[in-house]
Order: sequence, then structure tokens, then C-alpha cells
Amino acid sequence: MQTTALSPQGYLDTLPDDRKPAMAHLRSTLLENLPSGFSEEMSYGMIGYVVPHTLYPDGYHCNPKLPLPFLSIASQKNFIAVYHMGLYADPELLAWFTAEYPKHSKTKLDMGKSCIRFKKPDQIPFQLLGELASKMTPQDWIARYEAQYKK
Repeated sequence: MQTTALSPQGYLDTLPDDRKPAMAHLRSTLLENLPSGFSEEMSYGMIGYVVPHTLYPDGYHCNPKLPLPFLSIASQKNFIAVYHMGLYADPELLAWFTAEYPKHSKTKLDMGKSCIRFKKPDQIPFQLLGELASKMTPQDWIARYEAQYKK
């Protein structure tokens, strides 16, 4: 569910009351754990964490006017989602995450290529997501992105 909110706090303010605490906690967890260099902004109607043009002037290959996306969080209709492009691009990171997930959650991992879905906000493994966020620097992401995606 995309929003027209202009800021991450504005996005959180528009959420239903049952989603606000989990999304606020998720946002603060990511901000505390992401390596320096990523910027928080609204991206594709979600709260996004990007490599800004100051670090990567080329921007996103689909639209170079946009900064390079890395991670996003969103409150969708039926779940809270974490979109982590590094999981899609780095098989070792994906293997680590899928092995660690059962140690942090009693629920089955509900995941697409880069999307992790949580149907119940009280079952979000915040500590694990913080650790995941800390594992890739902007420079790591730029190198992986250029090697695999940039044409």
C-alpha cells in the first residue's frame, strides 16, 4: 500500500494504530544498525534506505535521477514487509539469514526474492533484522550492484 507521505515520520503517522509500534521499532532498529553512508528517505511509497548520489553519483540504473535503493520497509495490506536487495544479490548473505531465522522466530520464514513478510507484528525478529542490516556497507552494496545489475 503506497502512500503519498513526504517523510518517514509522515508515513508512520498514517499507519493504523495496530501497525505503528512495530513499524516504528523496525525503523529505529534499522537506523541503529545500518552502516554509515545509507540515507533514509521515502522511496517508491515506502520508507527506504538508499545509497545517496553523494556516494554513488550514477544512481539507480532504472532511473539515474534516483539514488541506489538498498532496503525498504512497508506496511502492506496483510503484512509488514522488509525489502532487502542484498539478500537477492548475495547468496552467502541469504544463506546466513535463512539459517539464522529459525533461531529468532517460531514462525516459518515467509520470503520472496528480496521481500520478507511478517503477518503478525509481534512476531518480527527485530534483533535479527538489525544484524542483517549491519552486514552490508554502502560500498559493499555498490560493488555487488555493479557486478550483477548495472549494464
